[in-house]
Amino acid sequence: MPAQQRKEKAREERSRLIVDAARELAEAEGWDAVTTRKLAEKVEYSQPVLYSHFKNMDAIASAVALQGFEELTVALTEGVRRAKLRGLADAYLAFAREHPALYQAMFVRRSELTFAVGEIPASLRAAFAVFLAAVDPYADGATETLAELFWSSLHGLATLQAGKRLRPDHHENRVELLVNLVAVPTDRT
Repeated sequence: MPAQQRKEKAREERSRLIVDAARELAEAEGWDAVTTRKLAEKVEYSQPVLYSHFKNMDAIASAVALQGFEELTVALTEGVRRAKLRGLADAYLAFAREHPALYQAMFVRRSELTFAVGEIPASLRAAFAVFLAAVDPYADGATETLAELFWSSLHGLATLQAGKRLRPDHHENRVELLVNLVAVPTDRT
């Protein structure tokens, strides 16, 4: 392998190590605990090495979020395969519940990622595509809007549940009602 390829491969491996370490720290201690000092200690590189890969903590969190969107897309696709809209809703809410720090990086923390406009990363487009396909039979020409509405409703549920702001014993009823509101048959005559 030529020297330049070895250098590029080593750089990619360091970047991956930094992202994995940030995610691990965030899941264990929360994002407030993820500092460049702690991260540098964990990966056994200096802080300047971290900054040679990522310009700041927001860039690191954005890289973690991109991993999350790839994983979310897999979970959503499997959920749809199991039970269409209800499966998608259950998969989304389970993902948020099981990966709180990752979910925070994806949707709550400040991010360099662009959503809905501009140059949207492929993993975000892939996750949204699952929503688009799932709601399309009920959208009556407003597929993107209905997908955004469904996604934002699930995000609201996930966020309120994480903050223990909703009655846990009403979870199933809330999800069922939301799915039924979205899955209203359209008249395409």
